[in-house]
Amino acid sequence: MSIEIERKFLIYELPKEKPVKSHKIRQGYVAREDGNSVRVREKDGQFILSVKTNHAEGGRNELEYNISKDEGEVLFSSINHDVIEKTRNVYLINELTWEVDIFTGRNTGLIVAEIELDDFNQDFDIPEWIGPEVTELSKFYNANLANRPFDQWRVSYQALVDRLDG
Repeated sequence: MSIEIERKFLIYELPKEKPVKSHKIRQGYVAREDGNSVRVREKDGQFILSVKTNHAEGGRNELEYNISKDEGEVLFSSINHDVIEKTRNVYLINELTWEVDIFTGRNTGLIVAEIELDDFNQDFDIPEWIGPEVTELSKFYNANLANRPFDQWRVSYQALVDRLDG
């Protein structure tokens, strides 16, 4: 089991460099309660079941299991919200991995960059294309975007960046 320590940011612009990887992702939430979640994800045709729970010292406990396509589709058929769809572009910058999620579907227009850290106090350089931090803003959690997608926010992406940046 791993502990997920991640920081989330909006971005000013897409990075100029090419991503080292790019993935098509769709995901849904089978169960959510008190910050804990059970998620099914299809990533490039591979199905993954994830269980995330709150960790006592911060971050989240994360368990992930590969499952069959049939199992994944059964779980997708059980969700009661819109599926989250996105392209995840992966960038290696200063030996750290940045993931930029470009949402589609009902979350079209939203772009979020994430970095996973090894330690809560880990220092890292923030690239110039990174905008305001949204780690602590729950409306940017994928589980919450499933129930209240970006198309319901009635704000443009640029207005959102400007508001949080200002």
